[in-house]
Amino acid sequence: LHGYRVSTAPDGPGLRDLAGRESFELAILDIAMPGEDGLSLARFLRERGDVGIIMLTASADVVDRIVGLEMGADDYLAKPVDMRELLARVRAVLRRAKADDDAGPGGDGATARVPFGDCHLDLESHKLHDADGAEIPITAMEFDLLKAFADHPGRVLSRDQLLNLAHDRDWEPFDRSIDIRVARIRRKIERDPSKPQVIRTVRGAGYMFAPDGEK
Repeated sequence: LHGYRVSTAPDGPGLRDLAGRESFELAILDIAMPGEDGLSLARFLRERGDVGIIMLTASADVVDRIVGLEMGADDYLAKPVDMRELLARVRAVLRRAKADDDAGPGGDGATARVPFGDCHLDLESHKLHDADGAEIPITAMEFDLLKAFADHPGRVLSRDQLLNLAHDRDWEPFDRSIDIRVARIRRKIERDPSKPQVIRTVRGAGYMFAPDGEK
């Protein structure tokens, strides 16, 4: 279908069984699935690895969208779904997820690893590591946001700028999506996420990456 190999599952158990038998790069989950809902399945998939996740939700279900992003969904699409838009979203998520495969050598070691508090972001492997070198799972969107901050240290970036830098498109899916993702990132890199020092909020303006924030 449009050059992609597609497998389907009728419900939660079907998807879990499919995930045990096959590997796939992206999952499209309807929140309103029979039995186990799409939010629970998104958590299940995110715990298994870096598979891209697009959530389908009713246009009025803002809470579902927020929870979906909290669980690591890369994007969401409101129903009824325009198939051309869905295909564009699929391509965008896969493009971000495959960026590490397509990237060539990223320069010397001094610039390939960017400190974020006690953690560091490897720009070549697209991975985040803690102080002991253990990998911290991040989504493709979270990597794109961290790289946007790494490329603009000490500069205040508005939500619109962050969305453009991370999504590679000029429109916003909904107002608080960046805030939710920044909150997720803070829980992974900040010593005290309730008092962030590395990615700081600049009231009325946006967010700023302070490279020396935890020093």
